[in-house]
Amino acid sequence: MAAMTALWIALGALGALLIALMAAMFLLLAMGRLHLDLGWGRSLHQLGPITVRIAAPRELVFEIIAAPYLGRTPGGSGIEVVARSDALVVAAHHTRVHFYTARTVEVIDFEPPTRVGFRHLTGPVPQAVEEFALEEVGGATELRYTGELGIDFFLLGRIAGRHWVRPQWERVVREHLQDLKQRTEQRATRRRSREPSGSESKLRRSGRS
Repeated sequence: MAAMTALWIALGALGALLIALMAAMFLLLAMGRLHLDLGWGRSLHQLGPITVRIAAPRELVFEIIAAPYLGRTPGGSGIEVVARSDALVVAAHHTRVHFYTARTVEVIDFEPPTRVGFRHLTGPVPQAVEEFALEEVGGATELRYTGELGIDFFLLGRIAGRHWVRPQWERVVREHLQDLKQRTEQRATRRRSREPSGSESKLRRSGRS
């Protein structure tokens, strides 16, 4: 009887250890600290489209998107540039997701002023591509976000992608786009306020003549 009790205790402890190891593995995957690209039963999940209208010129919107990668990266942005050229950047992104921070490494390519593309190298999912397309519409800019995620592990991956990964991913994108919209429109307003009005411009020209 004692031997059977000890066996059940050992099996229970082993089961608890396996559950803890699985939980730790999934947390490391979610944080981007463990990268698995196995291709086993991969399912594809579309991201977006998410469209935001920004009351600012397209060139300014593109400039603000590209600035942390092609220019000086501000502290606290969560962006770490690893390698850089004129049209291609490799950067690590640190994104807060609930109680943990996810880390992804991506290749970013630029087509000024119409497009910025992201291609996933390492991180929480084995495959991800994203695109931000900029179009001029009536003096403003329409930013359209689309993308695709690939997640392994057959049915488990499909369920995780549909009910957890994709919703969380799109939530973070929407937050970033709203922040981008706010910052860009504020800068556009400041630029317009510094520009001379039509009457002031005429007065300056007549004074010089």
